Amino acid sequence: MSKFRKKDKGGLPAISTASLPDIVFMLLFFFMVATVMRDSSLMIENQLPSADQVEKLKKDRTVFIYGGKPSSQYSQFGSEPRIQFNDAFIGVNDVKPSVLQAISELNEELQSMVVIGLKVDKDTNAGLVSDIKQELRKANALKIMYIANVKTEQ
Repeated sequence: MSKFRKKDKGGLPAISTASLPDIVFMLLFFFMVATVMRDSSLMIENQLPSADQVEKLKKDRTVFIYGGKPSSQYSQFGSEPRIQFNDAFIGVNDVKPSVLQAISELNEELQSMVVIGLKVDKDTNAGLVSDIKQELRKANALKIMYIANVKTEQ
C-alpha cells in the first residue's frame, strides 16, 4: 500500500471565458448598426390605394402626412377620418404650422427641395385631402406626392 494515491485523470478542463467580452461587444455593435429606428407609429388605418406607375423617391427630403380612420386601439378619437403628423393627431388648422416646423428642422440645402408625402387611406373622403392641400398651399409647400402601392396585374 502506498501512502499517496493517484488522482483520476478523467475530468474535463474548465472552459475559458477570456474571449466572452469580445463576443458580447461584437454582437452589441452588430445590432446597433443593423437596427433601424422607426420614425413614427401609425395611429390610423392606412390601406393605400393601388397605382400602376409608381416611382420611388428619397426619404431624406420627404415629410409625411397620414390620413384615415383611427385604428381600433385609438377608438376613443372617434371613427371620422383624422390627420396624423408624426406621432399625434392634428386638426386641419394645425397642418401649416406642423409642416413649417418639420421643414425648418431639415438641413438647409434640403429645405428648398422638400416634398410632402400624403399617405391617405383609400376609403378616406376627398374633402379631407382637399383641406390638407389648401393648408399646404398656405404654407407654400407645393411639391406634393401621393403614396400608393404598386398595382399587381391579375
